[in-house]
Amino acid sequence: MGPVPLKLLLSISALAVLVAAAVNDATGDDEYTWPQKKVPLVHEKRTVRLDSSEFSAKPQSELHGVCGIECQRGLPEPSLDDLEKILSYETMYDNGTRTLTTVAVQELNASDWTGSSPSRARRRREVYGTDTRFTIAEKQYSLKYPFSTSVKISTGCSGVLVSPKHVLTAAHCIHNGTDYLDGVQKLSVGVLKERSRRGKGRKGKGRKGKGQRNKIEEETDEEVPEKRKGKQQGRRNRSRRSAVSAQPSFRWTRVKQMQVPKGWFKGISESVVADYDYAILELKRAQKTNFMDLGVIPSVKKLPAGRIHFSGFDDDRPGNLVYRFCSVSEESNDLLYQYCDAKPGSSGSGIYIRLKEPGKKKWKRKIIGVFSGHQWVDVNGVQQDYNVAVRITPLKYAQICHWVHGDSSKCHAT
Repeated sequence: MGPVPLKLLLSISALAVLVAAAVNDATGDDEYTWPQKKVPLVHEKRTVRLDSSEFSAKPQSELHGVCGIECQRGLPEPSLDDLEKILSYETMYDNGTRTLTTVAVQELNASDWTGSSPSRARRRREVYGTDTRFTIAEKQYSLKYPFSTSVKISTGCSGVLVSPKHVLTAAHCIHNGTDYLDGVQKLSVGVLKERSRRGKGRKGKGRKGKGQRNKIEEETDEEVPEKRKGKQQGRRNRSRRSAVSAQPSFRWTRVKQMQVPKGWFKGISESVVADYDYAILELKRAQKTNFMDLGVIPSVKKLPAGRIHFSGFDDDRPGNLVYRFCSVSEESNDLLYQYCDAKPGSSGSGIYIRLKEPGKKKWKRKIIGVFSGHQWVDVNGVQQDYNVAVRITPLKYAQICHWVHGDSSKCHAT
């Protein structure tokens, strides 16, 4: 599906929200409200310096042999020692040095890693039938929240701003489980910006140069002497129409450091690698655009239609932001299984939903997962393909919040 009238799409979404709100008010239940709860705390224990990476890994378009839903049902509950091992993390700095930080987990409850029981329905992914993706080509939408929180990673993935200086993305976008990808040593993040259409020319008191004339023609809010209005009105209208349809470009910012959980690394815990496919990138320069908060919910399927949303930069639509939404078909403790139409390049996008803030009538979007992409998982010994997202659990919330704020006391509650 190509460019579509976003006004129609947003109107439908607004209607769905109003219906959900009416049902919520009528029943008096709070399942459409962001839950408030305390989360565990992740504290640093020790940090040691590691050898520099070789940056020799090649990106993987698909992951194979991942423990599937039936497999995950049979996994024993992890011990506290196992969790602390998995949540320990590696930090890669822009100068190529890296460190390993071990952590201690405190105030952990059994419900912090026990999720809901998923259903068994399965269905093949890929873009099938009608492509349900929406290209956000017009800048009056792509440069506004929530679309403006989406970013492009120089390795070819997507990500989402979770603070002015932090981007949440998929771990496999920078690390293949064994080593960092080639190109990560100069990792950059692209934030959408309006493409400049100003001309450059000579300045002078006499006849205006070409660049100066272009400036008058393209700055549609500039006052023009009355005698030139008629002559330039047509040019202004064309310029205005062109500016509306012009695709935005990117403002690139280098990454200062990146953090990846040890649970993603091969050899740590082979059965849960996909569960920890997330990473945080800290930017050298804070961004002025809005960011999106993290959220934790016990079950996605209990929401209206079990619907999730995300936007990314799919490879088959270069230069465009692509938005989609769909219902979650299955969920496990750590993964969301769904069939949102997607192509490579969208990996690392922030999965978000919209719920009411507690005690308020205002609805707020929060990130509840990271799109991992097309994965082959082991289902009773048979390889089955899915579109998979890593869900934000209380433990992952605590870890990511600690990475962003550097202070666990700010991460005690969602």
